Amino acid sequence: MVTRRNSTGDSFFAWEGDTLVVNILGKPNAARNVIGKPKGTQLKVSVTAAPVAGKATDHMVRFLAPLFGVVTADIEVVFGRENVNKQLRIKAPKKLPAVFTQSSLLPAED
Repeated sequence: MVTRRNSTGDSFFAWEGDTLVVNILGKPNAARNVIGKPKGTQLKVSVTAAPVAGKATDHMVRFLAPLFGVVTADIEVVFGRENVNKQLRIKAPKKLPAVFTQSSLLPAED
């Protein structure tokens, strides 16, 4: 696993080959869908959906998919489907939201 550090020195994401692993701090019932700033080892992501039976997580995956240039099936919720603390695995993202630095677009070479 190749870990990249964000501007604060914390790691909220890592690469496993061409798969991006992202730790998320979810915020349901938000005013709008938005990717926030990293908070420690998690990336804050707010969604408008209510936290009922994993529906907010499903909504989050649908919101994030186009931002990473993938289809929803390319995003796996590793854990936290019904919790604010989540981990997502994004298979071969074609683009990255601005919170990820340009240098992290490609995995580091060994």
